[in-house]
Amino acid sequence: MSFEQLGLSTDLLRAISDQGYVNPTPIQEQAIPVILEGKDVMGGAQTGTGKTASFTLPMLQRLQIHANTSMSPAKHPVRALILVPTRELAMQVHDSVKTYNKYSTLRSAVVYGGVSIDTQIDIVRSGVEILVATPGRLLDHLQQKTLTLAKVEVLILDEADRMLDMGFLPDIKQIIQLLPEHRQNLMFSATFSPEIKKLANKLLHNPILIEVAKQNSISELITHVVYPVESIKKQELLIRLIQHEDLQQVLVFTRTKHGADRLAQRLMRHEITSEAIHGDRNQLQRTQALDNFKQGQIRVLVATDVAARGLDIEELSHVINFELPNNPEDYVHRIGRTGRAGAKGFAISLISKEENNLLIDIEKLLGIKIKTEQISGFELKETFVQEIRKNTTGAEPRSKRDGFSKHSKRASSFVKHGEKVIHFNKERTTRNAMRADNKVDDPLFTQPYVSKYADINSLLEESSEINKKNNHRQLSKRPVPALFISPVANKQKKSEAS
Repeated sequence: MSFEQLGLSTDLLRAISDQGYVNPTPIQEQAIPVILEGKDVMGGAQTGTGKTASFTLPMLQRLQIHANTSMSPAKHPVRALILVPTRELAMQVHDSVKTYNKYSTLRSAVVYGGVSIDTQIDIVRSGVEILVATPGRLLDHLQQKTLTLAKVEVLILDEADRMLDMGFLPDIKQIIQLLPEHRQNLMFSATFSPEIKKLANKLLHNPILIEVAKQNSISELITHVVYPVESIKKQELLIRLIQHEDLQQVLVFTRTKHGADRLAQRLMRHEITSEAIHGDRNQLQRTQALDNFKQGQIRVLVATDVAARGLDIEELSHVINFELPNNPEDYVHRIGRTGRAGAKGFAISLISKEENNLLIDIEKLLGIKIKTEQISGFELKETFVQEIRKNTTGAEPRSKRDGFSKHSKRASSFVKHGEKVIHFNKERTTRNAMRADNKVDDPLFTQPYVSKYADINSLLEESSEINKKNNHRQLSKRPVPALFISPVANKQKKSEAS
């Protein structure tokens, strides 16, 4: 099937042709006709499969009836709202909108945090039909009344699993209350958990579910490799891999911002050009780091999961997990930066013994067994490598609530439900059992207490006497200010002097 068969306008077909695209991807082929009909859609596809264009193209066509050349802002109200979780994804989606809207007079803008709001205010007040925004900055504009959402016809949630996560849900609900009741709702993401689908059904109206691949699936063009290594040797192993394999463009993921900064500095000391990108960097620094990486000016971009979603880097061959993510679904988004648009990619993970359970969860989610390799000079004990393979065979994912495997059973039958198990002298016991065995022989706790006071009145009288004595001592010891001289004493002193 070609784009001409999807019912797109001539202007959109010209813009698509300018980009060199001929045939739509599976998600585009299925989603575009349904969106053109005005139906709500819940779409899932692997990253790098043209997901953004699958909602951008039909959205532009539906809004084409509102295109005009008037200079009045009133003629350009917001008709389509696209919400995304990160600044980087907001810029990328807006670039896609501008690319396919080049032959139309529809206006578009992007708003996100980390930069001054003043410039954005001038743009949105001039009138735009298409607004790409992060939830926090959009609420800032709404509170300052720089725009209105009363005319929105299409609401799009990109990376919906993260958008509807507990961290974004309050903002999303607040924004939705300001939208017209009758509108088209579109949700797109690479992953959809059953919980997210249940929540989405409350926001969407009879949505059409479009999944072109198995849930949480990954590209078959990506080769996965795990290198067991001690935590203290991870940096050394990473440097060895980059130098020995002569990797010229590598995206490395860490869990923390400080870890990303430290790793980038260590790589620079070994003459490996690198920069870090995370939430503490301002928008200018993040944009500059991404541009330097895309243009090949630096070899390594060290990032937290802020960069895991939506980034489109051409011909990125290697993604390295310096630390595995706590959420196995984030692994899907991390490695989705490689193996895009039919190109092959490599996903390398450096795991310590402490990350074994995280690897189990990832393999269970993906339904595959990741190959384990070792590098000379960084070998671990064979027992640990065997333990990894043993634990990842048929293991159930850990419960997010308590951190233990769902299929694990209590090791001791005497432990009651809700009773805390502790280790004492290398033996398992319960806190209640320890209390029962602890016998106290101190008379202070075992003998009855006999007061020397006959009644409460005698106790109060003695306490009152003690307080009076203490107050008297404090007043008698209080020093007289050196600069204070009474009027009488001062008069006597003058008479003696005369």
